[in-house]
Amino acid sequence: MSHIIHRNPSQTIPLAVRGEGCYLIDTQGRRYFDGSGGAAVSCLGHGHPKVIAAMKQQLETLEYAHTSFFSSEPAEQLANLMAQQSPPTLGHVYFVSSGSEAMETALKMARQYHVDNGELQRHHFVSRRQSYHGNSLGALAIGGNLPRRKLYEPLLMPTTQVSPCFAFRYRLAGESDADYVDRLGLELEQTFLQLGPETVAAFVAETVVGATSGAVAPVPGYMARMREICDRYGVLLVLDEVMCGIGRTGTYHAFEQEDVLPDIMTLAKGLGGGFAPIGAVMASDKVVHTINAGSGSFQHGHTYVGHPIACAAALAVQQEIVDQQLCAKVRSSGDLLARLLKERFAHHPHVADIRGRGLFWAIELVQDRDGNVPFPAELRLNAHIKKTAQTHGLLCYPGGGTLDGINGDHVLLAPPYISTPEQLAFAVDTLAVALDESVHG
Repeated sequence: MSHIIHRNPSQTIPLAVRGEGCYLIDTQGRRYFDGSGGAAVSCLGHGHPKVIAAMKQQLETLEYAHTSFFSSEPAEQLANLMAQQSPPTLGHVYFVSSGSEAMETALKMARQYHVDNGELQRHHFVSRRQSYHGNSLGALAIGGNLPRRKLYEPLLMPTTQVSPCFAFRYRLAGESDADYVDRLGLELEQTFLQLGPETVAAFVAETVVGATSGAVAPVPGYMARMREICDRYGVLLVLDEVMCGIGRTGTYHAFEQEDVLPDIMTLAKGLGGGFAPIGAVMASDKVVHTINAGSGSFQHGHTYVGHPIACAAALAVQQEIVDQQLCAKVRSSGDLLARLLKERFAHHPHVADIRGRGLFWAIELVQDRDGNVPFPAELRLNAHIKKTAQTHGLLCYPGGGTLDGINGDHVLLAPPYISTPEQLAFAVDTLAVALDESVHG
């Protein structure tokens, strides 16, 4: 009997005992290709010798020092590396232990920026429907995913949501990209005006949507328009790159492909690659200099901020991403993965859309392609596909409520950056088998 409070106590799940490259291995010796990197986490796969060596060395040198007393070498070196890989004005880093913590930190930082800028009335946060920004109360409050919010709604601070940029489902018939961007931009501006633009602190968005809708990239010009509207009203732009950042979409930061620069950005999964719990907030000169000139310091902190072992692990991960030019590899491998997915699913009767960037791709599932009608939500098709794929040796990341938090299914693939062409082909082939068995079985 397990004494762990498992995610689903009615299910018996295998016990993982070893990680090896792109594979996880259970007590029965079964090997599973980690086709989703857990939750787009394991960017370097498992058991990477350089990362493990760095963690061992740090453990033998300094395991912990509270940041109210000391900084540490791995934290300083990691921040320096991240700053070097980022635009010059986005060079300030605050380390935490998860993506949810990063979002909580970003919200508090945005609020303090405005207070220290003399605008104490700015407290409204605007995000998008069907967004997901973490599972702590502040992160849930800014998120727009109904099922995750529902149980905790009475505990959540009030926030405002606007439409997502989800062209496949919500662009109108005959509407061009430019017209779609105009419509979404007008909605955001009208929302600011309704709230009182002088009261809005930040607009929060995932650069490329991850878990809730499955690898939904913005249409061209969307992010730049959101930036323009935020600037017009003195609102900060907070980009959530917890899932899509640090190489996952083919560039170090996902926003590099959008001709936009955030004021604050959150990171986590691709930062430490799963070797240690770590997340980060990166902030602009404008934000940090205003806070330092006002309060004198950011009024926030956690016990494990800048943990030396976590930072040492993340530093080794980042050095490998940079030294091995893995962003370029993600782009080339992503081209292959896109081609394999389209060859296999472009005419599949139950696949409505194939979308993504880099090594961050999803298929959206439908019961009827003619009208893009989703499967009944109670079937939980995405969960069946996950379970079936795992029996065939593939780990994938399913999602339900793709359209509106209730209806729709998708399956996300986010394999390690070191995946081989043969492994990517296996993932696509096995996903096809799991889909067909789940629909017809």
